[in-house]
Amino acid sequence: MHELYIGLMSGTSMDGVDAVLVDFSGSSPRVVQHASAAFAPDLRSEFMALNTSSTDELHRAALAANELVRLYADLVHEVLSGSRKSKTQVLAIGAHGQTVRHRPQCFDGCGYTLQLNNPALLAELTGIDVVADFRSRDVAAGGQGAPLVPAFHLEMFGRPNQTRVVLNIGGISNVSVLRARNPAHPTVIGFDCGPGNALMDLWCHQHTGRNFDAGGQWGAGGQVIRPLLEHLMNDPYFSATPPKSTGRDRFNPGWLQDKLSPYPHVQAQDVQTTLTEFTARTCCAAVEEYAADCEILIVCGGGALNTYLMDRIKSRLPTVRVESSEAHGVPPQQVEASAFAWLARKAMRRETGNLRAVTGANSECVLGAIYPA
Repeated sequence: MHELYIGLMSGTSMDGVDAVLVDFSGSSPRVVQHASAAFAPDLRSEFMALNTSSTDELHRAALAANELVRLYADLVHEVLSGSRKSKTQVLAIGAHGQTVRHRPQCFDGCGYTLQLNNPALLAELTGIDVVADFRSRDVAAGGQGAPLVPAFHLEMFGRPNQTRVVLNIGGISNVSVLRARNPAHPTVIGFDCGPGNALMDLWCHQHTGRNFDAGGQWGAGGQVIRPLLEHLMNDPYFSATPPKSTGRDRFNPGWLQDKLSPYPHVQAQDVQTTLTEFTARTCCAAVEEYAADCEILIVCGGGALNTYLMDRIKSRLPTVRVESSEAHGVPPQQVEASAFAWLARKAMRRETGNLRAVTGANSECVLGAIYPA
């Protein structure tokens, strides 16, 4: 008998939504159907704008959330149609929402994380129970609220006698260190490395009009600006110890402009090359410092499709086998959506979904609020 959940993920790249229908009835989760859709340019621009304070933002955020959820609902119907499944066969939808602010432990000690969403509308449009707002409970428990995927990575990719690292390169990159069983260390640690695609996509759009550097071809044609690279690497985030998480609140256009200000005459293509090297270097530094015995690095997220970035990661980690998650049964753009289907299942079963060693929360909690259909 099938045990079906749907996962919906729109990440910090802010380029669109991935939807998966996942069957949890076997020994490991299996993606039955996948669908994706790009954001309309106006919606993407609105999400970008809502990352910073602006006029009438509560009204604009509510309407943007409604538009996002209508896209979610279309993708739910698409994966059901493509798999020839009925909505009555799906136990719940895990809908992450679109992160526009992430400030855990800030301001009043608790801080907040904010994902635009309207799960009540999604339940109404689909007729399926919806689980949403996964991060807030971990933040309320003193945690970072991110990353939440390492527990899922352990189930999907972990092996008892081999240390593996899963590297997700979305708008922000994060690692899950899946240690070989060792009583001296937690089984899993994880944290955000820093920018993934966010700054590369921003620069590429500004200077070519394209939303991203397909395959890394533009970046591959330039030269690394070494002083700029070191200037980027000097941000205090990279020397902070985990648990830690970040987002566009920190690594945004203003941050990049500030870092570029001492270099007014650099070539745009060379900046793209440098930003690609920056992402590769921060990701590899995380592996080198926290998983020196890593044998396999499994890369997922949109960054896994950037051939030049993958080549730079392989070059910096010559003793590690670097592979796309597709080689391990899950295409790169399906992994995070699958994780939120898994977290929805955890919530429906009233099982905890966070890991204290990853987020720094005071307790392991059931994550997500349930909106019955």
